[in-house]
Amino acid sequence: MATTKLAFIVQRPPYKSENPKLALTHAIASQSVEIYLSDGDMVEPVIAFIGDGVLNCLKNQKAMETYGIISTENHIKNSLLVDLKVLVCKEDIARFGLSEDAIVLDAEEMGADMKVQVVSFDEITKEMESANHLLFF
Repeated sequence: MATTKLAFIVQRPPYKSENPKLALTHAIASQSVEIYLSDGDMVEPVIAFIGDGVLNCLKNQKAMETYGIISTENHIKNSLLVDLKVLVCKEDIARFGLSEDAIVLDAEEMGADMKVQVVSFDEITKEMESANHLLFF
């Protein structure tokens, strides 16, 4: 019985790129590969927002109203709905002068039990060190 740990690291801002959404999509989809694994084997994904990537986590995005597409905020909430571990770098939130109230922290309205964890960069580094595969977006 083996567990493969995947760490999706989002370091790009949400502007002019689909990379952050792709990271979320891949992290969500990575859980579905378990149907192809041997009995007892698992995939354990984690997604972390660092640097400019924390800007993806801002609340009240108007992507649907403005562009007719799902927002990164909704993608984060869908991640929580499927019990994906979502980390946001505390130091980078402070660097942008944001408070935790400004970012997506939960998806209770969708019925999600998981919450976004605001953690230090050291904790994110530990997740990266323990991962079998690192994917940068």
